Amino acid sequence: MKFHKLQAGVAMAMAGTLVLAACGGSDGESSGDDDVLRIWHFENPDSAMGIAWDEAMRIFEEETGAKVEFEERSFEQIRSTASQVLNSDQAPDVLEYNKGNATAGLLSSQGLLRELDDAVAEYGWDDMLAPSLQTTARYDEQGIMGSGHWYGVPTYGEYVEVYYNVEMFEEHNIEVPTTLEEFEAVLQEFTDAGVTPLAEAAAEYPLGQLWYQLALTKADRDWVDAYQLYTADVDWNDEPITYATDTIKEWTDSGFISDDATGMTAEDAGTAFINGTYPIFFSGSWWYGRFLNEIEYDWSTFLFPGEGMSPGSAGNMWVIPERSNNAELAEKFIDITLRPEIQALMGDNGGVPVAADPDDITDEESLELIENFNILNERDGIAFYPDWPTPTFYDELNAGLQELLNGSLSPEEVRAQLGTQYEAGIADALS
Repeated sequence: MKFHKLQAGVAMAMAGTLVLAACGGSDGESSGDDDVLRIWHFENPDSAMGIAWDEAMRIFEEETGAKVEFEERSFEQIRSTASQVLNSDQAPDVLEYNKGNATAGLLSSQGLLRELDDAVAEYGWDDMLAPSLQTTARYDEQGIMGSGHWYGVPTYGEYVEVYYNVEMFEEHNIEVPTTLEEFEAVLQEFTDAGVTPLAEAAAEYPLGQLWYQLALTKADRDWVDAYQLYTADVDWNDEPITYATDTIKEWTDSGFISDDATGMTAEDAGTAFINGTYPIFFSGSWWYGRFLNEIEYDWSTFLFPGEGMSPGSAGNMWVIPERSNNAELAEKFIDITLRPEIQALMGDNGGVPVAADPDDITDEESLELIENFNILNERDGIAFYPDWPTPTFYDELNAGLQELLNGSLSPEEVRAQLGTQYEAGIADALS
């Protein structure tokens, strides 16, 4: 399937008026706001989630007779002030919040989020979400994801796949690979032709996600649970980690990854792929809509070769603050965002819905993105992200891989350094 530059986007207008406001009772009671639902989220109005949730707000007002007071807050505004705001009279009734131990898990352990177990059972949300997507919605008493009570509900997903330049593949008579061995052969063919194949960035997340993907080719679900959920000790000299670290070094030495990647950001790598500098970019579904709009040549995607797991997760979640004035209305709104028609609307606008029927998706280009996500879910292939285990591991992993690329540390030294940092971070998390 070839992709072309997206033509005019779909415009959605809300029938109801959404008012920017911040109000609430001084003691957490409703104070006359029983028919008002206060919502915060940080999605752009033109994004897939923004479009779908606007429609959900319209339906909510129509069906309940209640009014929506919506505030668009930035991701950073919500992240940096959540603990203070959610413990105050200014807490909204429902908001989008980041998933993971250091974010939703931390707030749940502080008693700032409402347990949603009863609502999950009432609305059947657990039947709509694949097991791997439920992991980031549930947290134990320490705020560690994967077990315990439900504190959030995701309505969209994300995952990492291979973007490729169809025209460059055709120019070099290269077929889409279906195995890791074939993928490495593709990298070698481009290199032999004088083309660096991989758009890569070691200053930010792309290279770390490739490193993790390589580890996943040698891993199983038990390994992922140990690495992400602390169910067992992780051996930093085991096959998955050794293979991943050694392979990154080998691919760099072979010219598959440019030496310039050491200082490149995700934006640098993504822009270079958009410009046609590199034929392959391994990165997240969050680039998909932008590529539709900005890439002028034919391009397409495929899951990383093999039948295993890939980096990915449920998206950010709806959470209900403990001090919500209208928790029941918030639950009704969340349920509307999971309805088939809202999920399909999200999918048709370049999002990755978690509960959409592919038959409801009318946009052919979006359908492949959703079908690949469904394939991963069906084979229990969502494996989260390499930096999730500790709050500091994102920076530590990036730094270690930069040293691997520039040759200042050997693969063995990188494994030892990362292992020490990983173990220290987990010890802090569990203390």
